[in-house]
Amino acid sequence: MGFIVFLFGLAVGSFLNVLIDRLPKGKNVLTGRSICDHCNKTLRWFELIPLLSFVVQGGRCRRCHRLLSWQYPLVELVTAVGFVFLFQGQAFEARQGLALWGAGLVFSSLLVIFVADLKYQIIPDSMVVAGVLGVAMGLMRQMGPMDFMKEGRLGSALGASAFFFLLWLITRGKGMGLGDVKLAFLMGLLLGFPKIVVASYLAFLTGAIVGVILILLGKKHLKERIAFGPFLVVGTVMAIVWGQQIIALWKELL
Repeated sequence: MGFIVFLFGLAVGSFLNVLIDRLPKGKNVLTGRSICDHCNKTLRWFELIPLLSFVVQGGRCRRCHRLLSWQYPLVELVTAVGFVFLFQGQAFEARQGLALWGAGLVFSSLLVIFVADLKYQIIPDSMVVAGVLGVAMGLMRQMGPMDFMKEGRLGSALGASAFFFLLWLITRGKGMGLGDVKLAFLMGLLLGFPKIVVASYLAFLTGAIVGVILILLGKKHLKERIAFGPFLVVGTVMAIVWGQQIIALWKELL
């Protein structure tokens, strides 16, 4: 069964690549053929087999022979592995039904947001909405409306959005974009309090470290903008996996 889920994940990952490249450009994701990024050759069906086509073609276009982006096989592979991980019930406490589909939707949304913002510095609104829908699907199985309010998920989402919106106002949009504000809402809804604090802290920490490294290597200038969405996604994932341990460590230190 795990192999079937892996193949399904590869297919989903292939579609996520379409979302990554088309949503930031405002293109229709359901119509139009995929093309080579270099020579604009329309790709045939056997050139679009997830992961396999990239390997067989040696990572090159069959027409212009230029190197294809590693984005495509990596997104497909990460999605496949992620789906197998979710299917085994090791994340989001979702083992079946609505909660499992919700977890898959959240995972896919965060992956698209990570790559799209890294590549185009745009966080597609539709992916934030999809992520919120995925969280709602997962929570519907785990708790009722009153439990949802007691968990403080909505308060965490609104609080995180307000905090990042304030930062957006203070920096006049130079430190982060409104897409980050919307992503913060999804993060708060997904994580709740206090894990949203952990995720935000880790996002700023990793962002600062990577930013300094890029400046020292001459890849970025001091006043040049760096996409912050990927760091928010990384912080979210780290908070999901190690959030409780980090919170416990903070309590010991305080």
